[in-house]
Amino acid sequence: MATDYRPMWKSIGIDLKAHDQLLQALPPTYKDVYMDQENRPDGMEYFDFVINEIHGLRIQELQGHKAKGGKVIGAFCVFVPEEIVRAAGGICIGLCSGIKIGAAQAEKVLPRNICPLIKSFMGFKLAKVCPYFESCDMVVGETTCDGKKKAFEILHDYVPVHMMETPQMKREKDKSLWRSEVQDFLIRVEEFTGNKITFESLQRSVKEVNEKRKALLRMADLRKNNPAPISGKDSLLIEQIAMYDDVERFTAKVGELCNELENRVKEGKGVQGSDAPRIIVTGTPMAIPNWKVAHIIESSGAVIVAEELCTGLRYFENIVPENGENVNQMVSDIAGRYLSINCACFTPNEGRMEKLVQLAKEYKADGIIHCSLAFCDPYLVEANRVEKVLKENGIPLLKIETDYGQEDSGQLITRIEAFLEMIK
Repeated sequence: MATDYRPMWKSIGIDLKAHDQLLQALPPTYKDVYMDQENRPDGMEYFDFVINEIHGLRIQELQGHKAKGGKVIGAFCVFVPEEIVRAAGGICIGLCSGIKIGAAQAEKVLPRNICPLIKSFMGFKLAKVCPYFESCDMVVGETTCDGKKKAFEILHDYVPVHMMETPQMKREKDKSLWRSEVQDFLIRVEEFTGNKITFESLQRSVKEVNEKRKALLRMADLRKNNPAPISGKDSLLIEQIAMYDDVERFTAKVGELCNELENRVKEGKGVQGSDAPRIIVTGTPMAIPNWKVAHIIESSGAVIVAEELCTGLRYFENIVPENGENVNQMVSDIAGRYLSINCACFTPNEGRMEKLVQLAKEYKADGIIHCSLAFCDPYLVEANRVEKVLKENGIPLLKIETDYGQEDSGQLITRIEAFLEMIK
């Protein structure tokens, strides 16, 4: 018998009518995109369960944590150091912003023509449809784009927001600024949770989050094989879930899945034939339930082998050194790890260009699809640099711009199919 979570949702302030409409939109979408895949690994059963319980069991766990005096801290960006939140006994949650919801409410406080991701997270909050958002005691904002940093000012009217200034360059003085921001964040988290972060607690949390990253890196490495043992859609789903599931449980389940994937590689068993075009997707993050482009790509006969996205490699590709001898050194190591992320907020951003060329070689990719959300200036503008570098290296590229609606699906199918036909 299914658990009735409605009393819990009501108790945390969810608008039940609006929430019902949201949930009604998800299940058929998930079935069409995920459950109808062929040759799917058995280990995906856990991740299907997580999605089925997306607003249920995990929210119950968060409420249990809060009932014991724990804090839940939400984030929208991979620059927020999860290690520090965990070291203070808190839970760090990646907040959803991958569906068009609460647009009417969001447009009361935001411009109509703004990035769908920004409008989505504001819509989630103002429409009171996201139990993760309503479970957060504090949200961490960052200055990775002008739209977000100004929207966080407005969001602060509804929930406590701590801002982190993300440098726009990677010079020594920028690194120094970022280290001070991470140190300030540690102090803020200590004050907010009432818990002192010790050498032991920070060392433990660094290892726990690193283990999660290593599990995801292992999965990413297995995708270099041909045929690919897991679809890009399933990999994207796992990377999305990584941002809010229980860290140790998630790490164990990804490890179990990787054991299965290793056997599939040995058996030569893949989700597509070995002649399927191998695609890397890059650009703006794809938050749950934004699966549109990935679904179109793989439904067109290709296989996505890597995501150079924040919901992808940028989230887990670098490990924090574990040999720090004191809190200050570990804070510096954490800051260094996060500043190595190749976000389009940086100028210049040669690291991202070099990474894309490297990935294309490592994953034997036949082409790269650059997907930008409408009005996302950093990625839309940086697509010019990406195109230039990939052309110099003979790597086929398709640039697309989209939003969270389905109205452009037909056009996207036509363009993606034509690109795949070209690279075949």
